[in-house]
Amino acid sequence: MAANEKARAKAEQAAGKAMRAAGRATGNKKMQAKGHAAQAQGQAREARDETTDRFRR
Repeated sequence: MAANEKARAKAEQAAGKAMRAAGRATGNKKMQAKGHAAQAQGQAREARDETTDRFRR
């Protein structure tokens, strides 16, 4: 996995985690859901990139 792709996936996960925490703190369910979705998207991106790397070896 290229360093920039890994950083992007980790940044997406961190942003999602922060959004979920902010939503939880304010009681905003919609923000919590968006944060959860962003975090899951980052995890999926990371898994996809790792799988791609394994097949390239």
